[in-house]
Amino acid sequence: MDLAEILGIVSIAFLGSFGHCIGMCGGIVVAYSSIKLQNEDSKANQVVSHLLYSFGRVFTYTLLGVVFGYIGKTFTFSPQAKGGLLLFAGVLMVLAGLSLLGKLKFLTLIEHSFSSSNFYRKTFKKVLGSNSRLSFFFLGMLNGLLPCGFVYFFAITAASTASAFWGGVVMFVFGVSTIPAMFGLGMVTSSAISSNFRKLMMSLSSLAVIFYGIFTIYKSYNLITNPNMKHSCGMMKHKGKCQ
Repeated sequence: MDLAEILGIVSIAFLGSFGHCIGMCGGIVVAYSSIKLQNEDSKANQVVSHLLYSFGRVFTYTLLGVVFGYIGKTFTFSPQAKGGLLLFAGVLMVLAGLSLLGKLKFLTLIEHSFSSSNFYRKTFKKVLGSNSRLSFFFLGMLNGLLPCGFVYFFAITAASTASAFWGGVVMFVFGVSTIPAMFGLGMVTSSAISSNFRKLMMSLSSLAVIFYGIFTIYKSYNLITNPNMKHSCGMMKHKGKCQ
């Protein structure tokens, strides 16, 4: 994976986490902060708790990346097939970016709430009521399973790597890049992050998503039309060979 692609993932995830992610998952952070943490808890304990929650999310995202990367490897038999998968991912990114800008209802349509299931509610309630420090990690894992447009298209990006390892890397980088916003929200009240700031971050992340989507479509075009060109062998170059 080259530096430009890593920076693209970091930029989108970091900016998007202050807009979309806080809107989607901020309520969970505020809920567990209110229920599981007390004012008399030391700052150190609060920091550890919020970090455990974030590490739980990253763990789930990384596992999803490994799974989708493996699936991509299983079903990608040719450069043209990999190019088609990249094209699909690029189109979804552009649609997601336009949705974040309020031009489409794409994300609204695909983000059906898994949290409404009885299994998820019971599990979430049980973990939320636990006094164990490790329960913060499990809450993060559960949060990682919630439907999210960002998770969807990065999972597709992971699949386009056609590698379980690099698919995991894609989702790991995505998850780590969202930690600052969610950790910050946990350490302050939700009202401390102004709506104007969130709107700005949402606009910037939307443009980054659209740009990255167009870049991905361009790569897919090169891969489909020039399958024998080594520089267009998808996202991964490992040990000097195109995978």
